[in-house]
Amino acid sequence: MRAGEKLPPLEIPITRTLIVAGAIASRDYQDVHHDAELAHKKGSPDIFMNILTTNGLVGRYITDHFGPSAVLRTVAIRLGAPNYPGDTMVLTGVVEKVVEQADGDTATVRVVGANGIGSHVTGTVTVTVPAKAPGGAG
Repeated sequence: MRAGEKLPPLEIPITRTLIVAGAIASRDYQDVHHDAELAHKKGSPDIFMNILTTNGLVGRYITDHFGPSAVLRTVAIRLGAPNYPGDTMVLTGVVEKVVEQADGDTATVRVVGANGIGSHVTGTVTVTVPAKAPGGAG
């Protein structure tokens, strides 16, 4: 891993099931995340994804790239354009800096998740990838 390294994009189809399942899993029972009629009454064209689901998808994006031993240290994100059903969010990332240590490297990664109407999520993730043990194990 090195500063300037670009992570491959990850396309995530935004389905009603993903939005509702994420809201239920995170115990976010706000009607705008599961009831289209009530979302309309509150001024939204449809239900939309909650921040906790987005946070989990950002974490998945980083650990999918850096591997199962990667440890998320911080996730600092901000939401923008909503994720509505039928759209696709494309996550991209760039390593901003790397701190090398004997027990592993820690990277700061700038992440953007864009959909058809703009940037859904922007932020940074700090991740540590443990050093491999001598002999390749670890």
